[in-house]
Amino acid sequence: MAGVPEVPTLELNDGHRIPALGLGTYSLDGDEGVAAVGAAITSGYRLLDTALNYGNEDAVGEAVRRADVPRDEFVVTSKLPGRHHGYDEAHRSVDETLANLGLDHLDLYLIHWPNPSVGKFVETWKAFVDLRDSGKVRSIGVSNFTPEHLDRIIDATGVAPAVNQVELHPYFPQAELRAVHQRLGIVTESWSPLAKQSELLTEEPVTAAAAAHGVSAGQVVLRWHVQLGAVPVPKSGDADRQRENLDVFGFTLTDDEVQAISALERGRLWDGDPDTHEEM
Repeated sequence: MAGVPEVPTLELNDGHRIPALGLGTYSLDGDEGVAAVGAAITSGYRLLDTALNYGNEDAVGEAVRRADVPRDEFVVTSKLPGRHHGYDEAHRSVDETLANLGLDHLDLYLIHWPNPSVGKFVETWKAFVDLRDSGKVRSIGVSNFTPEHLDRIIDATGVAPAVNQVELHPYFPQAELRAVHQRLGIVTESWSPLAKQSELLTEEPVTAAAAAHGVSAGQVVLRWHVQLGAVPVPKSGDADRQRENLDVFGFTLTDDEVQAISALERGRLWDGDPDTHEEM
């Protein structure tokens, strides 16, 4: 497509690649969701992030099928819900997801939450390895896993996730977890990268960097993620905002700016501690 920006890609530990920035699709559903995701695709998004629990896999899949873009250019991601943990359950769940999407394979499939009290995330991961080997899923990963959770699934299977998608933004930079990911060859994805419903975009280190580079505060924060090596998946249904969010590869924050933004750290913004928070 003419005018579509060139988005860099990162190599995953299985040899596949993933765009350095994607589209979160939570709440983008129905006909409006199809249109919103379609607009994002037109703007250059190729990494699309959905989940069975979002209830919009059908809209995301419809947008992909309608797009004048080859299927192999997309990284369509979905997530297995907590109620489907278990070996057989995971096999049934991916079939449900593929039927919803109307696609014959997933490019990236994540365990949405570890739900440790249920105690089935290890056998679920074993199913994911088999799903990858069968070709239904190209790359496999997790979401909201701690280093302990990662160790357990890697010890059980010898397979490290390609991705761990976690809460990550300047208020919660996750430096220790990112270091673990780097050691294990796991790409970090950032959910809620702009710290929704917070004052992040008015913080002085962010606004100062925006003024210095002639960009928006949101672009500064997304660029901060990129320079950390994390893959942000900001959600927006607005075509102008989608284009702005994707346009973060033409400037570079200084080391001092990155450090000043990281110094805003104050912890999780929501009740999302993976050791206790569970979603079914």
